[in-house]
Amino acid sequence: MVRQLISIAATCVGTRSLGPGLRSVAWVQGCPFRCPGCIAPDWIPARPGRRVTAANLAEALLADPAVAGFTFSGGEPMQQAGGLAEVIRLARRRRDLTLLCFTGYRLAELRARPPAPGVAALLAETDVLIDGGYVAAKNDDRGLRGSSNQLIHHLTGRLAHAHAELAEGPRRAEIRLRGTSALLVGVPARAVAEVFGRLGERGEPDELPAEGTRSERQ
Repeated sequence: MVRQLISIAATCVGTRSLGPGLRSVAWVQGCPFRCPGCIAPDWIPARPGRRVTAANLAEALLADPAVAGFTFSGGEPMQQAGGLAEVIRLARRRRDLTLLCFTGYRLAELRARPPAPGVAALLAETDVLIDGGYVAAKNDDRGLRGSSNQLIHHLTGRLAHAHAELAEGPRRAEIRLRGTSALLVGVPARAVAEVFGRLGERGEPDELPAEGTRSERQ
């Protein structure tokens, strides 16, 4: 049986900047939308990132025993939905976790015309989906949405108590220094995003167990 590999741009274990509670985050490499003003332009090209199995990624994201949820972002998670669905399934065998997922697609589109295999499986595992492309002119500096056109869908009731935080709460962001690079974690206020964008730096992928061909350091 051929194991499906996931192309990862970066990961972060143990943050409170991308959803309720302490979470681990996986950003995938590759996005078809190319939204102007995207905070992660280096993760748009569909070049190989760090290629890992679902089991290895689940293990890495569970490294902190206090982590109570995962967040998938990118890049575009729905382009690698099958692999990410397996990640959360494996992780939930070991721990009760919530899942928050960002996507540039609309929920109705994902259900009617899935862009990749495994979309239905990933939606079935997702507690909160934040959908829609980023529109810089609609960035209202509120909540976990990047811009006000994006919608928050509670696909289960597990994070219903956090709706106000997700929709209207203050934005949180942190910078993780890794050698000579920096990783911006969270949905930053506009002023922070502009400053970080001028620095021209993005984080390197975490040192996950690599499988198959991996890209050279960018």
